[in-house]
Amino acid sequence: MTGNVSTTHRPNRPRPSTLPGWNSIRGRMAIVLAVPTCLLLALIGLGAADRAADWSDARATEAHVGVLLRVQDLVHEVQRERGLTSGLLGGAQEYRDDVRTQRDRTEKAREELRTVLDDERGDLPGATVAALDAAEGPLAELTSTRADVDAGDAGRSATLTAYTKAVTALIDAESAGAPDGDRHIAQGVQALQALARATEAVALERGSLNGVFAAGRFRTGEYLDFTEIRATRLAALGQFRQLATAGQESGLDDAFATAAARRVTGYEQQAEGGADGSALSVAPARWWADMTTLVDDLHGVQKQTGDDVRARAEDTGDAATRQLVGFLALGALILAVATALALFSARSITRPLGALADEADAVAGAGLPAAVRRIQEADPDAPLPPEPEKPELPGGAREITRLATALRNVERTAVDLAAEQAVLRRNSTESLTSLGRRNQALLNRQLGLITTLESQELDPEALAELFELDHLATRMRRNAESLLVLAGAESPGRVWRGTVAVHEVVQSAVAEVEQYQRVAVTDVQPCRVRGHCVAELSHLLAELVENALMFSPPKQPVEVYGWRDGAEYCLAVVDRGIGMTAARIAEANAVLSGRDAFLKAPTRFLGHHVVGALAARLGAHVELRPTEGSGVTAYVALPSALVQEVSTAAAAH
Repeated sequence: MTGNVSTTHRPNRPRPSTLPGWNSIRGRMAIVLAVPTCLLLALIGLGAADRAADWSDARATEAHVGVLLRVQDLVHEVQRERGLTSGLLGGAQEYRDDVRTQRDRTEKAREELRTVLDDERGDLPGATVAALDAAEGPLAELTSTRADVDAGDAGRSATLTAYTKAVTALIDAESAGAPDGDRHIAQGVQALQALARATEAVALERGSLNGVFAAGRFRTGEYLDFTEIRATRLAALGQFRQLATAGQESGLDDAFATAAARRVTGYEQQAEGGADGSALSVAPARWWADMTTLVDDLHGVQKQTGDDVRARAEDTGDAATRQLVGFLALGALILAVATALALFSARSITRPLGALADEADAVAGAGLPAAVRRIQEADPDAPLPPEPEKPELPGGAREITRLATALRNVERTAVDLAAEQAVLRRNSTESLTSLGRRNQALLNRQLGLITTLESQELDPEALAELFELDHLATRMRRNAESLLVLAGAESPGRVWRGTVAVHEVVQSAVAEVEQYQRVAVTDVQPCRVRGHCVAELSHLLAELVENALMFSPPKQPVEVYGWRDGAEYCLAVVDRGIGMTAARIAEANAVLSGRDAFLKAPTRFLGHHVVGALAARLGAHVELRPTEGSGVTAYVALPSALVQEVSTAAAAH
């Protein structure tokens, strides 16, 4: 019997597929960095947003307080103008000039407020900006009020009202848009505003009573205004004391404890006795002076309070910045961990590449310079030592092996080129040195021969020609010595024993330039220079004088000054020629200070390289600066080791 046999086929399970991009190093690094990068963005987004908001609030508070201080400066000036104008309208004509001067100060403070407001408008609350813009209306109306005062058509009460309206608008603008973030900052701003109202009450009392004392008595309703002003002042001061810190309250007590404040209290008591309209004998000038002192002291307390609030805002902003940096540091740590994981995953490739990069860095940083130095210091006639064998790099990738081979070929080629350049440079330097010494020796012999001929010549014309030839040979000798200086060789020959007067060194330098007639040794204070440095110092000065003559008008003299500056001695070569740009002066000073090598800096002004080398030998400092008007001044500062102070008797001799 045949039956059906059931067989079950179990298919092969597919291997789990890898992540997209996992087969490449770049893809693996992207996958590993994706998760921590998302965490980093989320962490920074949560923490940084909060800290950035705190920082923004602190910055807005700083800007707000800065504008408030400017507003208070303007209020202070308007209050002063109001008081002087009230005294003028009361009959004190001596205030007329002061009123005009004060108007200019008020307008200046108004312009400064506009400038600050334009700069900080973006950081200020919108309510503050709107209130300050609205305050421009009452301030603009003061123009017509001033015209009425000058024409004699203004009433004292109406004028005071106009000025008070402008001051009130500014004080109201201070209260608009007050910060509500940090409690201490908000409390400080409220204290500042309370003090502003108190100062306004004091200033209003000053202006009101200034007119009363000028008129000699209270007019109808003025005494009632006086009592209301005092009540407002007391209420504002009480509010300030509730909000102020101990230091701010102490400053307020100091302002009311001065002798001027005590005299003001006496004047107020006299004013209280004139409530019935009786005559008052207080001099307006004395009242104004003492009251102005009190107002200024209160204004100082305002500035102190504003500075305290601004300092608190700065501290809050710094704290927010530190916390924000902490969040960023934490994010950087997460990024570093993710980077480390990515590097670990790519280790199989990065290790041989890193070894190859290290070898390249070693060649560039130490190997090649050492090879060049070895070539330069080796005997020219001895063969170069063979290069050491390089070890094999880890990793057997064909591309990396080819790259290593190419790098070593580049290294060998660079060493060969460096060897050729070193030999060429050494031969050129030795040739220039030999040529310079030969020229120097011949010129010294020529100068000796010319000196002999000069001593034997009696014909004036021939003697003048010999002198000119002597001067030309002297200049040629300086050029030969410049060649030795540029070649780095010591210049033998001219050495003086003992010390030589600076004036003689300057004259020696002047004698070595072509147009020596145009050089004026104007004022060289007595001093003596060590003999071993006379030749190099004279050479240095001659190069500077030569440059000054070359770049100044033909009829314009070049002046030389010398003076002692502490333990040093300074020389200045002044020309008033075409001058140099600031960038060109900076380049020249870099050469004169030795910061730019001869092979790197431009060589179109070889005199600067000569001066820089000589200054380095002497330990002197040479610097070019613009001459006032036009031209360039070269300053030379000689160290104390090269100079010797001249005694009084020697200087007189």
